[in-house]
Amino acid sequence: MSIPASFRRVLEAGDPNWQSGDAPELVIVYGDHRRKFLECYTMEAIDEVDDKIDALPRGSMERKMLQRMFHGQSHPTTVDETGRLVLPAKLRKKIGLSGEAFFIAAGDTFQIWKPETYDTEELAQTEEWLDELPDDFDPMAFLDGAGGA
Repeated sequence: MSIPASFRRVLEAGDPNWQSGDAPELVIVYGDHRRKFLECYTMEAIDEVDDKIDALPRGSMERKMLQRMFHGQSHPTTVDETGRLVLPAKLRKKIGLSGEAFFIAAGDTFQIWKPETYDTEELAQTEEWLDELPDDFDPMAFLDGAGGA
């Protein structure tokens, strides 16, 4: 599948070993049976996650589970010279992807969804969340509590 150019630029910027003409590296985390999407991490983003996992107490259940989720249920790969990402059959099957994919950016990660799954799962969850807010509430107000001015 073809990766949008803006996403490729993020992957390049987040790969400390990348040089012009090289294929940027990334890690696809596919997760457990509850995860209905693939999450693609830049190398810097996955290193940040690894550092946080390593900071957890050795032998703790949280550390063990996060290691399994991020190390045992992931696929390191690269974007090829044509800007495409080859998804192994196992990953396509996991999310039921046989045709087009839906991409959603999240800073230094992006998600790959089967479009119909995104529509039924994520959009429904967003609408449910919005329905709990007053009709005249602007969700942009949450940004004021995020360190913004």
